[in-house]
Parts: sequence; structure tokens; C-alpha cells
Amino acid sequence: MPPIENAPAVEASGGAPGGAPPEAVAPLMRGLMVLRRLTDADGVLSLSELERTTGLARSTVDRVTGTLARMGYVRLDGRDVFLAPRLMELGNAYLAALGIPGLLGGPADALADELDESVSLAVADGDGIRFVHQATRRRAMSLSFRIGDPLPAERTAPGALFAADWTAAEWERWRARRAADPHNTAFPAVPAGKAPDEAEFAARVARAAERGWALDDQLIEPGLVALALPVRDADGAVACVASVVSHTSRHTADSLREAVLPRLRAATAEWEARGELPARAATQAAAAGPAGGLADWTHASKQELGRGFVESLARGLTVLTAFGEGRPVLTLSAVAEATGLARATARRALITLEHLGYVAVEGRLFRLTPRVLALGFPYLSRLPLPQIAAPHLAELSRRVHDSASLAVLAGHDVRYTARVATRRIMSVHITVGTRFPAHTTSLGRVMLADLPPEARAAWLADVEPRALTPHTVTSGPELAAVLERVREQGYALVDEELEQGLRSIAAPVRDRTGAVVAAVNVAMHSSRRTVEECVGEVLPELRAAVARIEADLRTAGRFARVPEV
Repeated sequence: MPPIENAPAVEASGGAPGGAPPEAVAPLMRGLMVLRRLTDADGVLSLSELERTTGLARSTVDRVTGTLARMGYVRLDGRDVFLAPRLMELGNAYLAALGIPGLLGGPADALADELDESVSLAVADGDGIRFVHQATRRRAMSLSFRIGDPLPAERTAPGALFAADWTAAEWERWRARRAADPHNTAFPAVPAGKAPDEAEFAARVARAAERGWALDDQLIEPGLVALALPVRDADGAVACVASVVSHTSRHTADSLREAVLPRLRAATAEWEARGELPARAATQAAAAGPAGGLADWTHASKQELGRGFVESLARGLTVLTAFGEGRPVLTLSAVAEATGLARATARRALITLEHLGYVAVEGRLFRLTPRVLALGFPYLSRLPLPQIAAPHLAELSRRVHDSASLAVLAGHDVRYTARVATRRIMSVHITVGTRFPAHTTSLGRVMLADLPPEARAAWLADVEPRALTPHTVTSGPELAAVLERVREQGYALVDEELEQGLRSIAAPVRDRTGAVVAAVNVAMHSSRRTVEECVGEVLPELRAAVARIEADLRTAGRFARVPEV
């Protein structure tokens, strides 16, 4: 197994932690260790806790977190450090290079809908597995493992199928891991429970090899049952394993097999027949993408932050983003070209990443490993939109000195899902969960305005607008004209239609497909600003905040579903 980034840190500026190759980049190792500690702590630690759990000096922790914050990978809030959605671009690079979520994610979702059961796609990671796609059902009892969570092979159905192809050396590594970590501390997502012994696991592996499928009968967690089949690439190697997962309240292991095995077998055969899955043993290096402005950006950051910015850490992490869709394997020259780094700099970063298990080397070719998903992806892939938006709402409120809110459309109403209020003697008092008639709010109008014309007309026909103030628009034709104007201008301003003295301005929030999924507004007492001042002063700040939310949403939603609430 690759080493965990917990080796004692060497504070001298050129040294590498003990056991690392002499060419290894020590600041990159420290930065990766900080990200892993934050991931294991579900996304947040204080600076003091990072100092304690990493063994790094406080000054080093400050420089590392300052650099990660500059990259947008963490957010600093007082003494606390939070993982930020932009960090998911590292996991996205791996998933895009892998190709499986992009090719099979849609079919897996369709299969889950057809079977009304959760469907997962997993890949091998050493002697464990990691999920790379999940289509879950909305039930009280549903699959709780996250994309990127590591699970031990011996306690999963996919693990038995992957182990069927293990070499003698891989079995030895599995035994060594079990002896060194009998309680599975390297797998924090795994519930406590008795792991099968070697004889039990070997028997399951033999049955899986003979049958071509494997069952998990409450191995990973009481109540959870799963059926798994391999999906093979063009060379016949197992590219991933597809699992149908259920609960014992719905199925026993045997009844799940009887109910879904024929359909799952047909689905995996159909996926394989398409011939789209790339061979795992690819030997053709991809051409490099265009170099970004990394050199200029790191130089400018260093000039601004001085010793507080660690260039070698920023450059090393950027190497991971050289890989992606159509670029699953790269040569050293291609990595250097894609990042704009000198070959010697790219080489040292790749050596470091290989030592820690994030990169695999095959001759002259480099590829990312599933371990890249350990850098924040499990935690961040479950962040709902309100949590993604919260820091941006806080910054917006701070800049305009008024309340800022996020809301979604809920039938005829808007429902507030996040809010940052200002401290004033006279302020707008609204709480998360509050609902208002959509036609009376700026939030509702920007979301209604984005509906297709037929859907908008149907909504207007179904609602009976009522006046909440003397200024409320209640005429259907007038409201239709207002919504069309909002659609054209891209924002809505509502003046004393919800409550006398209340003025608000809102802009829509779009996901990576361009669909409006929410809206953000700024609300104030009408004495604070004129309508013209709202448009001239508040609207630019509002649009900038929405752009930042949308950027995070695009990153977070590339391979994971972002819950709206």
C-alpha cells in the first residue's frame, strides 16, 4: 500500500520526510497531509487541531493553509479551516481521466430508476475499493457511502470480484495490511464489525470467480445487501464493478439476487457491448492540453503573500489537473506542457505524487490513481447547495451591509434555504424554511421567469395571486409581462409588494447545464436605498456573488449530484 502522509515533517526548506525519495517535494507532502486530515475530519479543523494532528509547526500550518486558501481549496474563517468545493477539481480530474462516470453514470442512473434500488459503480484501489458513481434512492434507509470513500475488499461484493484477479503479490499485500491494521482504521467510512477471516474471504472470491457475480450479505453493515457484477473493458479486464444495493427491509441477499441478477447481467453486457470503455492497459500517451497561466499566477501570489505562499505546493497540486477527459495517461513532457512547469519541476512533483500513491507510473507514462478522491471528495460530494452558497452569501452581505438569502421554488411559493442577516435596529427578519408566495418576491420572479413559456403560463393559470400590500401585482397579464421583463434583464426588483417598506433585488443561480436551480437576493428597508441605487450599487455585487456560487456548483456538480436543500 502507498504510504500515508503521516511521516514526520522536515521543516528545513529542502528536506523531504523520512522514507521519501530525495527528489520528493516536502511542501507538497505537507499540503497533501493537511488535505487528508481535513477530509478525515469531515471538512473542518481548527488551526490548532491541524498543528496537533499533522505534527507540523504552527508557522508551517499557516503557510500551507494560506496557500491552499489562495488556490480556493480551503476557506479560512477565524481559527477554523474548511474544505472548499473547488478542491473537487482534483477528484474531477481523476474521474474525467477514468472515463467511467461519464460513460456509465447515465445508464447506471437509468437502471436505478428501473429497479427502484440504489446502483453504484466501484473501482479497485489496492486491496480496497472506491465508489466512483452512485445513484441512490430517497428512502429513510439508503446507501450512505460517499463517492471516494475507501472500503476494504473483504467486506464488499465488488471487492470479491476484484480479488478474483489478484496476483500472489497482491494477496500478500492484503495480508500485510490486515496484520498491520486489524481494525480497519485506514477505512474511516467502514462501520465497526467483524471482518471475514482469510479462509472466508478466499471462499467468497472463489465463488465470485466461478459465478461471475458476488453478494454482500450484510458484510459492510447490518441491514445492507448488495449484488455485484464486473464490467469489462475492451481487453477483457475488469474496468469497474456495478452493484445493486438494497436493505433487508426490502430484500434478503437471495431475493435481491433473484430479483435483479438477470437485469443487471443484461445491463452490464449492454455496457460492455458498446465498446466505449477504454482499455486499462493504455499505452498511448495523450497530447497535452494548453498551458494555463500558472507561472504568472504563482509569481503574483508570491509577490503578494511573500513567505505565506508556498509555490512548490501550488505547482505540485496543479500537476494533478493536467490529467482529465481524453488525457488518462501522460508523459512527463505532456504534464510539463499542460501545466507550464519546467520539466524538472513537473518531474519532482510526479515523483512525490507517485510515492504517496496518487500517481501510478507505467514505463514513461503517468496516470492518476483512485486515491486522488481521498483529497476532500467524499465530504465535498455531499455538500448541499445551501452550504456551498453560505460563505458567498456572508461575503455579499458584508459588502452591501444588508441581508442576503438563497431560496428555491416550492410549488406556488419560494422556500428560504440559506440566509445571512445583518445586525440593525430595523432589519428584515426571515428564517431558513420560511415560505412566501413566489409572485410577490424577487426570488420567486427570477425563478419563474426562467420557466419555459408553456410551464410559466401553466403556473400563472394555476395560481391565484393575492395582494399582500397595495403595491402587489395580482393581474395575470400584468404579472406575465413582469416575468418576461425579468427574463430579459436577468434580475428582478420587487418594491413593497411582499411587505410595505421592504425592497429586494434577486438574480438566478444556474447549474452546470444552465438550468435555474435557486436564486439569491438582497433585501433591505426601502429607506436604505432607492430603486436606482439597488440596480447601480447592489446588483453588481449580487451578480458577482452568484457567479462565485455558480463556479462552485459547476465544480461540485460535475460528477456528483448537489442536493438543493
